[in-house]
Amino acid sequence: MINLYSTQIESISIHRVGNKNKGEGAFLSNQPFTLNDETTGLLKEYFFKPFREKEENYFKFTNEVDVEFNEIYKLAAEIFDAPESCHAVSKKVATHLFEQSNHPHIKSGELYVTHLTDVLLDNKKIDAIGIFKSELKHDFLQLIENGENIDINILQGININKLDKGCLIFNSHKEEGYKVLSVDSNRYDTKYWLENFLGVDALADETFYTKNYLKFCQNFAKDVVLPAEDKQQEVLFMNKAVNHFAKNDNFEETEFLNEVMENPELIPEFKHYKVEKGPKFSVEDVSNFNIANKAVSDVRKKIKNVINLDTNIQIKMDFINPESAEKFVEKGWDEERQMYYYLVYFNKEEKN
Repeated sequence: MINLYSTQIESISIHRVGNKNKGEGAFLSNQPFTLNDETTGLLKEYFFKPFREKEENYFKFTNEVDVEFNEIYKLAAEIFDAPESCHAVSKKVATHLFEQSNHPHIKSGELYVTHLTDVLLDNKKIDAIGIFKSELKHDFLQLIENGENIDINILQGININKLDKGCLIFNSHKEEGYKVLSVDSNRYDTKYWLENFLGVDALADETFYTKNYLKFCQNFAKDVVLPAEDKQQEVLFMNKAVNHFAKNDNFEETEFLNEVMENPELIPEFKHYKVEKGPKFSVEDVSNFNIANKAVSDVRKKIKNVINLDTNIQIKMDFINPESAEKFVEKGWDEERQMYYYLVYFNKEEKN
């Protein structure tokens, strides 16, 4: 888990990278940019805001032969080893990005390379490298007093509320390829940023396994529990699964199944489904791992705990208290109407 509140920008270098395919060049600044309090505050908000709002899905640098051959990995290591070299190395970063900018869809833009300190990662202060790119220009109005009138100039600039592309490289897990976070608001060229420029792959840490295992459980609930039982049991299964993760620090599959699986006959189905579908979620050989609490919270927010009925009625289940759904909601069959029904118990109606 990261906290960027106290992070300091120690140095920043700004270059412009064009589209090589279109014959656009690259402009490399001779010196790093000199920060002041105003620009520092604006740039920190511009650079860091997307990472505060985004789920923490970590990557690592990779290479088919060895991670040492990954260009950005090598350049990041140079900066971590000698922070004073950040500007010189930033030119190599810009040149590498320019070499990857050869698809017609790739937009030219400004590249910012920063050395960061006091980054809080998993409750430890470390340094990091930020690489950010602004691409889309927006029109804005500049109003100027001209004698007894006010004139309007239409200018183009960068919207500091929306970063186009960015990554944070943390000085952690170097042997595995560092820990990396990435954001990209323009989906049309994701391969260019993640694969061609950064050369990263998902980092299989506790966050990765926690999220993927819960996503696997969601699919099992939809594909197996729902057809075998009903919608209520599908919701209850995921309810119990998430709460099991929330109250434990470590995951052990046998303990998980014994606690969560309401129908023991579904346990063999679960194991068979894991053999068949597990590789899709990279959990086929996973039965023990540390649980990332932040990841559990992220998954909980996305789980749909609503039963939609064909009579245009919705029943929203309570994920905070999994026992309430079993205690206060009953499903039955009405012979006279030839319809299913849900019986809901309550003491009073809550006021909005």
